[in-house]
Amino acid sequence: MSETTRKKRAIVLFNLGGPDSPEAVEPFLFNLFNDPAIISLPNPFRFLLAKLISRRRAPIAREIYDHIGGKSPLLELTQEQADALQIALNAEDDGYENRCFIAMRYWKPFAQDTAAEVKAWGADEQILLPLYPQFSTTTSGSSVKDWKSACQKVGLTPPIKTACCYPTNPGFVEASAEMIKAGYDRALAKAEELGIDKPRILFSAHGVPKAVITKRGDPYQSQIEKTSAAVVEKMAIEGLDWNVCYQSRVGPMEWIGPSTEDEIERAGAENKAIVVVPIAFVTEHSETLVELDIEYGELAHEKHVPIYERVRTVCSHPKFINGLVSVVKQTQDELDEKGPDDYSVETRGWWCPDEHSCAVAKQPSLKPAGKSAAA
Repeated sequence: MSETTRKKRAIVLFNLGGPDSPEAVEPFLFNLFNDPAIISLPNPFRFLLAKLISRRRAPIAREIYDHIGGKSPLLELTQEQADALQIALNAEDDGYENRCFIAMRYWKPFAQDTAAEVKAWGADEQILLPLYPQFSTTTSGSSVKDWKSACQKVGLTPPIKTACCYPTNPGFVEASAEMIKAGYDRALAKAEELGIDKPRILFSAHGVPKAVITKRGDPYQSQIEKTSAAVVEKMAIEGLDWNVCYQSRVGPMEWIGPSTEDEIERAGAENKAIVVVPIAFVTEHSETLVELDIEYGELAHEKHVPIYERVRTVCSHPKFINGLVSVVKQTQDELDEKGPDDYSVETRGWWCPDEHSCAVAKQPSLKPAGKSAAA
């Protein structure tokens, strides 16, 4: 098909974002805690609390980022994924000229700036692709609402369809299984040298407060479990010892569990080798490079865990990128057959492969939160 007749399709990749300098740490944290999907207080209380928390946590967070060069690598790694996906999509003669754009939720590039770029490019259609395989109102849900609000501000109106989640996408599962199997085999060889039992795999996901699951009907926890089970099935290791756990707890609220820290302590008490897998993350950032590698690595040593092996995230693994291609195609089919999503930030109507559980989860209202560092 000639270039002149190809539709321009914008693929908008969503991710958390991360500070690009030590000076960006506090405003990044403010943007995070000022999100009603994270702290569901009305204003001005959320705004004031976000200011307080970000000011208090900034020195600690800067120390964390000091371990990885003073900034997050998330944008660069996401750009690599975007470039790989764009090449893969444009290799297919299916009537589309594809361009991948990145919109971060809490730091640059912000949604409004990216929406202006999509408009300037002249996109005919948009596919929204969160880089969160498992849906949560705190991640994908928040990003999609933020994007729709940005579209309204810049006057971006092409038909839009959201790929809300892909917890058991074959490409994602196969890439994960391949990398985890390699890590497991390394740990198994060490365990055999030590004459101890076979390793246990810990699928560690970022935790959320329990109320997010129970009160919002958020499917995140169930989808984490579905991803983990699908990966275990793909690995096909007889008698595999594995468990799902959750990391990064903050604040006094009750969070979903078990915690990764408790599982590490249990492994130490049982003299059990462990292989830790960041199953909810598809790019490396502070929660993997610092929390898993350094902090939990030190905890494992303190608790006498005999072997601590951490598996890398899928990043731009070819099978994962191919999986994202299939997600884009499925979402495009839904757009063609059932029409676009509503541009209202309060409605969804998107395609959900997981029994439509994402589309019915309750999301806090998105209301102006005063002047933020993102403005």
